[in-house]
Amino acid sequence: MSHLPPGSIVDDVVLPVEAGKIHEFARATATRDVVHVDAASAHAAGYPDVIAPLTYSVATAHLRDQAGFVARLGLDIRRIVMGGVSWEYRRPLHAGETLRAVRTVESDVWKDSRSGRMRLVGLVTEFTGGDGEVVLLQRETLIERGAAS
Repeated sequence: MSHLPPGSIVDDVVLPVEAGKIHEFARATATRDVVHVDAASAHAAGYPDVIAPLTYSVATAHLRDQAGFVARLGLDIRRIVMGGVSWEYRRPLHAGETLRAVRTVESDVWKDSRSGRMRLVGLVTEFTGGDGEVVLLQRETLIERGAAS
């Protein structure tokens, strides 16, 4: 099994923040705040355009080479479950911007449990805006059940 040290880059993608996709996320999450769907309301609230719902960054999954990152981590996709995801926003994301999403290994450990050996891989994705500032941190934990160290 591969074991990448903390800081190793897993993938690097570009995420366009698109008004149409924002509307889809707002509809899918039953968002009622008009700043997600109406540019005039967003402008009145001080935003440059409609702002993305909080889980918008998961759209990066459509841009990533999923099989490639699983292979780089040395994981068996048949045994992976999602252990959790969290987001830390520095500011709202708005339509019309483009973000760079660099995902790195934060931790990679093995643990024994009553059901067997597990590998827990912590990943962090830094989303940076055009000015190079980090606007969002997304953390996720992948659990590989039955992992062999």
